Amino acid sequence: PTAQVLMNLYGEDGAPSLIDPRHVAAKAVARLADMGLTPAVAFELEFFLLDSQRDAQGRPQAAVSTLTGARATTTQVYGMAEVDEFGDFFAEVDEACAQQRLPATAATSEFAAGQYEINLNHRADALRAADDCALLRYAIKSIARRHGMEATFMSKPFPDRAGNGMHLHISLLDADGRNVFDDGSEAGSPKLRHALGGLLATMPDAMAIFAPNINAFRRFEPDQYVPVNANWAINNRSSALRIPAGDPVSRRVEHRVPGADANPYLVLAAILAGIHKGIAESIEPDPPATGNAGAEMANDIPFDLPAALDRLGESAALKTYLTDDYVDLYVETKRQEFVRFMERISSREYEWYL
Repeated sequence: PTAQVLMNLYGEDGAPSLIDPRHVAAKAVARLADMGLTPAVAFELEFFLLDSQRDAQGRPQAAVSTLTGARATTTQVYGMAEVDEFGDFFAEVDEACAQQRLPATAATSEFAAGQYEINLNHRADALRAADDCALLRYAIKSIARRHGMEATFMSKPFPDRAGNGMHLHISLLDADGRNVFDDGSEAGSPKLRHALGGLLATMPDAMAIFAPNINAFRRFEPDQYVPVNANWAINNRSSALRIPAGDPVSRRVEHRVPGADANPYLVLAAILAGIHKGIAESIEPDPPATGNAGAEMANDIPFDLPAALDRLGESAALKTYLTDDYVDLYVETKRQEFVRFMERISSREYEWYL
């Protein structure tokens, strides 16, 4: 028998540890609490099920179905047959979530062969919602291993297939539990507009958090239902910030930028920081995007890791919320990771330059 325990880090003096991302997120939650607002949050995670064996070139390949014995080569988005092909795996994930009281609600097939998504229900406890995300990722990966597969949340494991995203749904509740994004109108409340304004204003600064490694930036391509602009829209999956259709009482923002391999606590902290800044400063967003909002990549967003780290390191806004020390530590750590990555000569270099 085994057990797992989630813990926070504290110093010998009892103070929260600087390096614990959960404490970083807690600070952002507290800033909204000072406004009398409580974030209600839910995460959605995309992932691939892979064969534990690589192909002849050492590349990953989609897992072999336990139902048909065939490897996935095509997909039907939201298709039931694709989920049924790994029914034993999903049943075990469902049982693990029930045992851990993780509010998993739906599993669907996604845009690429072998790609799936599991959604978590919202909580009016943002830190618990991030815990749910972290625990779900671990459960999926460990159960996949027991079934002779690998599950990966790597942002872009296949160059010619869709990438894996981490979508975060968020609304804000007042002291009486009312959703302050809903004012009964179709457009939503001024607080919703200002939250959107703040999220759009801080999005370029937060890219190194939303995409925390070199591979994560490969996910950003035009016309792939991946955000490549700082924009928002009504029920439009090509936008960075989507306002889903539905009852006004459930009015919320779906943030579609982070990769599935990002740290859920830091993603949460960066998003709550943008929302707080937008509301505190009454930032108005541009009009909503229409049509294909992801046809062209924006020039003012850093779409590579070194540029994104430079932008984050100079961000007065995010340093205000995440603290100077944490941002500096994160940026320097990721820069060292980049240096280590570049020490290895790739097969493409031998192919092109030898």
